[in-house]
Amino acid sequence: MTSAAPTPAGGTGTDPLAQLSAEGVSVWLDDLSRELLESGELQRLVDEKSVVGVTSNPTIFASALSKGDAYEEQTTELARRGADVEEAIFEITTEDVRRACDLFAPVYERSGHHDGRVSLEVEPGLAHDTEKTVAAARQIWSAVERPNLMVKIPATVEGLPAITTALSEGISVNVTLIFSLDRYRAVMNAFLTGLEQAREAGRDLSQIASVASFFVSRVDTEIDGRLEAIGTDEALELRGQAGLANARLAYAAYEEVFSTPRWEVLEQAGARRQRPLWASTGVKNPDYPDTLYVTELVARGTVNTMPGSTLDKAHDHAQVHGDTLTGTAEASEAVMDHLERLGISYTEVVEQLEREGVKKFADSWTELQQTVSDELARVSAADDDAQAQQ
Repeated sequence: MTSAAPTPAGGTGTDPLAQLSAEGVSVWLDDLSRELLESGELQRLVDEKSVVGVTSNPTIFASALSKGDAYEEQTTELARRGADVEEAIFEITTEDVRRACDLFAPVYERSGHHDGRVSLEVEPGLAHDTEKTVAAARQIWSAVERPNLMVKIPATVEGLPAITTALSEGISVNVTLIFSLDRYRAVMNAFLTGLEQAREAGRDLSQIASVASFFVSRVDTEIDGRLEAIGTDEALELRGQAGLANARLAYAAYEEVFSTPRWEVLEQAGARRQRPLWASTGVKNPDYPDTLYVTELVARGTVNTMPGSTLDKAHDHAQVHGDTLTGTAEASEAVMDHLERLGISYTEVVEQLEREGVKKFADSWTELQQTVSDELARVSAADDDAQAQQ
């Protein structure tokens, strides 16, 4: 392969997260809220737990806005300005992401623009509309106006050309909701095509960054359920293996693609690799080690984004034993072949997971809309009552 990625910023010390960083894995937090920003908690995670980036999604924002009063001042101002729900959501989320980008700016600089990244997703209802996804990506990129932003675009069939277009225009992209190996290869092709178009347009390729978010635990949840339905000893012994095997085969595909002459031409022009990012890393099954998707997905030049609970567990007791990805393709292929022999269709599983993933984020967006709508209505009603009493 070509040159390895630098060690992420913050990888010093002896705790497990620092060890993970020293192995070349960038530790990102899969959470963002106004409370995390204003309480100093996010800065503490940077200072004490090797966190060098943040990812967000509609579910995270829906949860954040439904708790506490951290957004009350801004929603009050928006309501009094007459903002509608979509405008309010856009201003609230971009404000959080802009502030997070500023918080991570020192990490961004000292890592040579490798880390310090903050991701914000386009509206999930646009997942099957290429042109509207591109327009939304442009709007987010322009509004946040920070070089360490990444715009999240789902890896649907319609999302692929949107990814290419965004990258060609110099917009850094976090490709999300990747479940299948074929789709991951299509994502890497979309990335390379976008950079080739950016180069033709005379853009500085070193300023364009991308990660490919490959989801892990949801694969185990779905396939484990199917194995338990089969119920034989042979089937039950395969539980908890599919998610890692799928991710490890994705890493093998990454190694292959980023060793090709096509990539080398772009790298010589200053391009940065699209790093694999392990997402959905919270362990759902209590029978499995609670840091399974952290310690078993270690290789230089990758990213692991963890919900806060997983980050805490990894910091407390994860056992990092070096690279657990390189050279695992053959054994991982054997796992997937075994599943097929048992009658579990890989294609059926990953297509179902993509549909469910898009729907889950769309449902969270609807919840977010309702929360913001209720808050805007509450402020307007309170103002009307105040005026009536004057």
